[in-house]
Amino acid sequence: MVVGLNSKGLNIKLRMGDFRNLEVWQECRKFRSSVRLVAKSFPDDERFILTSQLMRSVSSVTANIAEGYGRFHPKESIQFTRIAKGSLTETLDHLTVALDEGYIDENQFNALLGHYETCIKLLNGYINYLIKKQRSS
Repeated sequence: MVVGLNSKGLNIKLRMGDFRNLEVWQECRKFRSSVRLVAKSFPDDERFILTSQLMRSVSSVTANIAEGYGRFHPKESIQFTRIAKGSLTETLDHLTVALDEGYIDENQFNALLGHYETCIKLLNGYINYLIKKQRSS
């Protein structure tokens, strides 16, 4: 068992083979929290449009990393991680719309963009790791 912290700073126990131990999942989880916090400030008339799309796409990132981790075959793990990358890119597009519409300012966008870039790098690294792992099996 590994002891970690949950989003409220409380100790939790993680199994060694738990997707929550993945650095990429942890970083994307932080990104998801940041995006959801920003999206809550959008106008009410966007609640069922942009806000909903943004919440779904950013939530899909960590969900697909987790689902891929739980798959038996490395090929499936790679595919779900690629889907996570697509969802992350979709999230960036929604954030760009939010910037264009004036729902977030340049500073907010740039902070989220920096975090997005970190997540993309980690996802690319994880995909490469999975590909190497698949080739060696």
